[in-house]
Amino acid sequence: MSEDPLHYKSITEISELIRRGELRSSEVTEAILNRIAKLDGGFHGYTLVLAERAMVQARSLDGETAKGIWRGPLHGVPIGLKDLCYTNFAPTAGGTTIHAKFVPSFNATIVDRLEQAGAVTLGKLKMTEGAYTSHHPDVQAPLNPWNTNYWVGSSSSGSGVATSAGLCYGSIGSDTGGSIRFPSATCGLTGIKPTWGRVSRYGVFPLADSLDHVGPMCRSAADAAAMLGVIAGADVNDPTALQAPVPNYLARIGDGIRGLKIGVDRKYTQDGIDPQVVAALLEAERTLAELGADIREVQFPPYEKLVSMWITMCSVETAEAHLDTYPSRKSEYGPDLAQLIEQGRSMSGVDIAAIHHQRLKFSGSLAALFGDIDVLLIPTMPVPIPTLTKMGEYGADPNVLLSILRFTAVFDFSGSPTITLPMGMASDRMPLSMQLVGPHLAEDVLARAGYAFQSRTDWHTRRPPIG
Repeated sequence: MSEDPLHYKSITEISELIRRGELRSSEVTEAILNRIAKLDGGFHGYTLVLAERAMVQARSLDGETAKGIWRGPLHGVPIGLKDLCYTNFAPTAGGTTIHAKFVPSFNATIVDRLEQAGAVTLGKLKMTEGAYTSHHPDVQAPLNPWNTNYWVGSSSSGSGVATSAGLCYGSIGSDTGGSIRFPSATCGLTGIKPTWGRVSRYGVFPLADSLDHVGPMCRSAADAAAMLGVIAGADVNDPTALQAPVPNYLARIGDGIRGLKIGVDRKYTQDGIDPQVVAALLEAERTLAELGADIREVQFPPYEKLVSMWITMCSVETAEAHLDTYPSRKSEYGPDLAQLIEQGRSMSGVDIAAIHHQRLKFSGSLAALFGDIDVLLIPTMPVPIPTLTKMGEYGADPNVLLSILRFTAVFDFSGSPTITLPMGMASDRMPLSMQLVGPHLAEDVLARAGYAFQSRTDWHTRRPPIG
């Protein structure tokens, strides 16, 4: 049993302790609910806590455990849902005020899969408005538990806060331009952005359907693999969900990475990148080589033009997603999301065709690159975590947003899977983060590589200074 306090133990460890009868789900759930009551008033990770329902779930699962029933590695484990996951037992606002009282008639596929696997739903986690860049002005934004003066990332902000602060054992995030990866990076977490379509989006509020990905945010690669194994797979309600069978991501996660071909492009990952990020990435590369990986120099495909097109592409798809409420309820929107939708409504078919063609070229070039390597090693962000003051100075400058998207947005365009991993600490004692990127449906390889890295390093075990 690890030395971590109860609220920081791993998903797999908690579930195993419950299976063996050494812990009860109700005991664990009550402890986390008490911690939420104590701490979340300072961090604002949750928009809604479902304490009574969670305890009913936990006691029911305890009854199953007593009968020798164990649903798998999430059995009895309390988790949180980003508030764009439809729930028929609680409102789903998607970070908006328009939908604050919207209770869907059905659950998102991923919600049903998590609960069928024995996960206990603690509540709904805050997020930016519509899953874009900023919180609605009437919503209290989540605060980073590592240091409340620092950016917490967008859009899965509450997911990052709650998981990092020990207010849940894992959470669901979504990623259209980096929204699993940024909060994972800023909160010292491990997140998996799966292949586009690997996880059903049925019952998930869209930002931009062709760019949206749904995945787990956890404190380790093994935990993320456990959650992904439950939510991934084909879905009759989502024709875009991939039909490929879902492997047991945990079964061979400890097989090591000897001989794994890892590509690095020094120009892409070092030019214009903060020296602290570069130094930590080079150290991570050395660690992976010591674990037996074959480090290979590669040339990343041209990406700048495609990154510059992300806001435009997102704007058009967001405008389409909000047709029922925009412009009819325009006054209820926050300024950033409204501006994005207005931009989308002004774009032409020719504009979209140009983006589509650029996207096809990049995706084809990237697929060819993966003919020579198994995974790609890159940072998550070009700079250490910015302070809130610095983010405020950046304002609405699109060039700053595009700079931050350098290592994320292109893989939403291509639909490529990535795993985000803590790789060090900056001089301000805030986490630094890297990504491993793979070809489509390589989540098993990414989880194995992440697990190997975390078996040799302890960055993922570092916790915010809150106890």
